[in-house]
Amino acid sequence: MALTSAVSDLLAWFGWYVIPFLAILSAIVFFHELGHYLVARRCGVKIDAFSIGFGPELAARVDSHGTRWRIAALPLGGYVKFHGDANVASVEAGGGTAASSVDRSLTLAGQSLRNRAAIVVAGPVANFILAFVIFTGMFMAFGRVEHEARIGRVEANSPAAAAGFQPGDLVKSIDGQPINSFEGLQESTLMSTGLPMSFVVDRNGRDVSLMATPKVTVVDQGVFGKRRMGHLGLASSADPKDSKIERCGVAVCAAWGIGQEWFIVKATAAYVVGIFAGRESTDQVSGLIGAAQMAGEMAKISMWELFSLAAWFSVSVGLMNLLPIPLLDGGHLVFYACEAALGRPLSERMQEIGLRIGIALVALLVIFTTSHDILRLVSNGN
Repeated sequence: MALTSAVSDLLAWFGWYVIPFLAILSAIVFFHELGHYLVARRCGVKIDAFSIGFGPELAARVDSHGTRWRIAALPLGGYVKFHGDANVASVEAGGGTAASSVDRSLTLAGQSLRNRAAIVVAGPVANFILAFVIFTGMFMAFGRVEHEARIGRVEANSPAAAAGFQPGDLVKSIDGQPINSFEGLQESTLMSTGLPMSFVVDRNGRDVSLMATPKVTVVDQGVFGKRRMGHLGLASSADPKDSKIERCGVAVCAAWGIGQEWFIVKATAAYVVGIFAGRESTDQVSGLIGAAQMAGEMAKISMWELFSLAAWFSVSVGLMNLLPIPLLDGGHLVFYACEAALGRPLSERMQEIGLRIGIALVALLVIFTTSHDILRLVSNGN
């Protein structure tokens, strides 16, 4: 019985956590690499291989253009291998000089600087497009619930109380930016890490200016890790007249989708800046294990929550790949920017050193995030 129970638990864990995560990751990787592939084909580059996963090949077919479409045994990434490349990191064969048997016009290295930059940036752009489509589709299907930015309750001894907020106040702007909903107020507050914020509220028909500094609190979100949040101490109005379900046409839903992506970008940027400024910690950083846990928890709630998480992941993957680290897309763009500034490519030696540094940084990031996930699992288990 014990063995049967253990097998049953393992299958349940695999079904709830591993399968949803791999499905999300494979889709995100596919669209990322598809972006590279489509723009490269448009520029006349020959694609030798399009792989989902690494390692031994499980299935493959070769299309009429000579591209080998393959599914590999380790489904934790993927790549597009351009003609003439020595490896999947787009290092040109022959140490920077294509072999005589290779038509250079069909290689990535043989393209103009503009074409190379377009091919590289197409991957992250494809991730942003995927997230945009998911968010827009969800808004079109379900609309969104919005609460008017009216204050229903002010917590005692909170930053909001100290600033002079009162029930019934209608928040009109924060730091000069218009606020149209209580959700917008929450987003602005959550992203604040102890920085003062200026508010304009409508109080009985007249504008009142207030200054408040959200208190930074650390919230343990279980599998989602610890998150530092700005806490102001305001609650929305409970009056049904102050909330509504908004429906949208294609144009409005698309605008909402862009807005949701922009919020993720701003939140990520604020977090990164906060780390370097000493206002944030690395408690929120997650690796593959943490991402699999998140996917499993969302899958248990509903497929729509899983789709929403996929959109968040897609934006995150796009942003991560734009980091100026050699080996990532952003690193290639840095090399191209240097080439544009100098009027010639960086030396092979400099590019090789940069690539080795990039590999080391990515490896350290993987080790750090994985160990962080494991420590969080152990601490939660206790």
